[in-house]
Amino acid sequence: MIEPARRPPSRGALSSQGDRVFQILILALASIIVLIFLLSLYQLGKESLPALQRFGFRFFTERTWNPVAGTYGAATMIMGTLLTSLVALLISVPLAVASALFVAEYAPKWLANPVGYLIELLAAVPSVVYGLWALFVIAPILGKWQTAFFLNPDNVGIITRCNELWANQQTNLQCFFVPSGAGGRGLALAIIILTVMILPYTASVARDVIRLVPADQREAMYALGATKWEVISRAILPYARAGILGGVILALGRALGETLAVAMVIGDSQEILKSLWGNASTMASVIANQFGDAQETLHRSSVVALGLSLFFLSVIVNYVARLIIARLTPKGIQ
Repeated sequence: MIEPARRPPSRGALSSQGDRVFQILILALASIIVLIFLLSLYQLGKESLPALQRFGFRFFTERTWNPVAGTYGAATMIMGTLLTSLVALLISVPLAVASALFVAEYAPKWLANPVGYLIELLAAVPSVVYGLWALFVIAPILGKWQTAFFLNPDNVGIITRCNELWANQQTNLQCFFVPSGAGGRGLALAIIILTVMILPYTASVARDVIRLVPADQREAMYALGATKWEVISRAILPYARAGILGGVILALGRALGETLAVAMVIGDSQEILKSLWGNASTMASVIANQFGDAQETLHRSSVVALGLSLFFLSVIVNYVARLIIARLTPKGIQ
């Protein structure tokens, strides 16, 4: 007797108990990320509440940071953070994209792999090593240049005018590029070291994205008689621009939050930014230098409020970056 064929099991029956456990596990692990975000926001807000209640929005616009007088304003540190990060990004991005194009498009394989490895190795160097390298190698070079600038008789007039402006807590575009000291440490040194530190992030991501550009696009351009530069500028970079921007934002996040190396070289001055070569501070450097010594409630709360400001700044930057990346991503690969 022939038995009737059995109906195949439904999709629901095929899903085992293990699948449901795995789904719950993945959901729980993903929820941990959201929980950490909310707990961090709550704790930072709680600790910074005394300072925010005392100063209000003036905390973000006031330029005076004086623990002795009990006056705290984060405007100078916010400006220092944005200035160091954006200028370092402006310098590092062309270098990173150029190195990525060289490794992915021009260099032979025997050279591309070692060069790519060396670029990625820069990201593995601890920040304290970068800080020491900046202090012992770059700072003396900048110090010699600044000393020569002050000893040059032709610069006496501009130095005198700038000193008068700085004494009145003022500056102008010309004086901003005039050295205000001769030690080598300061805002310029922090920008230089940040440039070196964030370069491998953009370079590594850009190289990988460029290599993922379909070969059909390259071959189509070559078939039309395009040169190497035309292929890169019209076929490769437009396709890879969203991924390259993602690497840029990753580097910007690193620059905004970099602490130890910047704290070692920037000079830790909470005064108004007078010169590119003078001492300055960022939010991260002030947190690193003053959090352990902040014994008074208001001082400690103000330092934590800097951390809250840096937290929100990073969130805003990443959100804006996602919007830009979404607009730049080709429709076919969204």
